[in-house]
Amino acid sequence: MQEKVKGSNIDSTTLLATDYLNHFNEIVMLLEMVPDMPEMLDDVKEWQPKSYQDHFRDSTIVEKDLAIEAYDFVPAIYREPFEQTISQINTMMESTVQRLEQNISDGATDVLRANVDNISKLIQRLMDMASGIIHGSAKTMDQSEIDDLLG
Repeated sequence: MQEKVKGSNIDSTTLLATDYLNHFNEIVMLLEMVPDMPEMLDDVKEWQPKSYQDHFRDSTIVEKDLAIEAYDFVPAIYREPFEQTISQINTMMESTVQRLEQNISDGATDVLRANVDNISKLIQRLMDMASGIIHGSAKTMDQSEIDDLLG
């Protein structure tokens, strides 16, 4: 499979593609709008986790079929930390919506802004870790590190 992906946007070592992270870039952009436009929370609520392969099934990129096929061959040393990191982002998003809804209903705009800032930074940090894994690192963040960042 490494030979098959050479010259594509799929990393030839990990067999992963960074295009998947666009799914999370979308939610970060939406989140960052919420403090100034609380009605954007409705769009945040519509965002749903999407598996790597489902993301590419719904994608319009040229190499989407290759990305789907290659995922079955991702070495465990990369796949396991990658899936763990993505799971952390997805889990965080589940609790984020509830937290932000409460901030909005309480009229706590300063708290809302601080929560969005913290959550956005944490998601971006996890995305950086996922990007590192895509490019050959196996480092992840454990739950206690995430909890410390959330305060």
